[in-house]
Amino acid sequence: MTKMRLSLRFPKGLVQKPIIYQLGHDFKVATNIRRANIDEEIGWMILELDGEMDEIERAMENLDKQGVKVDPLEGDIIAG
Repeated sequence: MTKMRLSLRFPKGLVQKPIIYQLGHDFKVATNIRRANIDEEIGWMILELDGEMDEIERAMENLDKQGVKVDPLEGDIIAG
């Protein structure tokens, strides 16, 4: 199992959607919101994903396709 922390930025129009909730259902990853600031129009979040690396990568690709800006945080990958 691997844990990875990501910086996410949500543009206007996506902050109202249950994107993080859906990740846990569509991919074999556990989500843990470490920090966030979301308002009516934009938002950012530090999200920790726990799972197999291939599932984490698929989840990241899905976020990107939805329009969420995804940046892995350096030094925050823990392989188990």
